[in-house]
Amino acid sequence: MKSVLVDSNVLLDVATEDPRWSGWSSTALEAAGNRSSLVINPLIYAEVSIRFATIEELEWALPAVLFRREALPYEAGFLAGKVFLKYRRQGGSKPTPLPDFYIGAHAAVAGYQLLTRDASRYRTYFPRLELLAPGR
Repeated sequence: MKSVLVDSNVLLDVATEDPRWSGWSSTALEAAGNRSSLVINPLIYAEVSIRFATIEELEWALPAVLFRREALPYEAGFLAGKVFLKYRRQGGSKPTPLPDFYIGAHAAVAGYQLLTRDASRYRTYFPRLELLAPGR
C-alpha cells in the first residue's frame, strides 16, 4: 500500500466547499484514504492554515489520525533545488523555489503518490511521479 501525499489544493477545495472542485477533491480524497495512508508535510499544513482562524480549527480539519505528518526530507530539499534550477533555466520568473517543488520532491523521494488537482507543474518537473489528478 503506497502512501499518498495530499496537496493543499485538494484539502482547501474540501474545506472551502469550492463550487468547481470540492466534489472531485472530496471523492478523490476519500478514495485515497480508503486504500492508502494520507500524508501531509509542514508546507501543506501552512498552505491550508490560511483558511482557518485558529490552530484548533486547523487540527480539527486535518486530524492526525487521518493525516500523517512528515517532515520534509533533506533529499526532497535537494531535488526541489534542482527542479527549481531547471524551472529558472526554462524562463521561470519566481525568485525562490515554489512550494509545489518541495511538495513534488517530497512525494518523489518518498515513493508516494501525489493527490492534486493541479498536475501540470508536477508532470513537467517530476515526470515519473505517480499523480492522482483529474482525468487520470
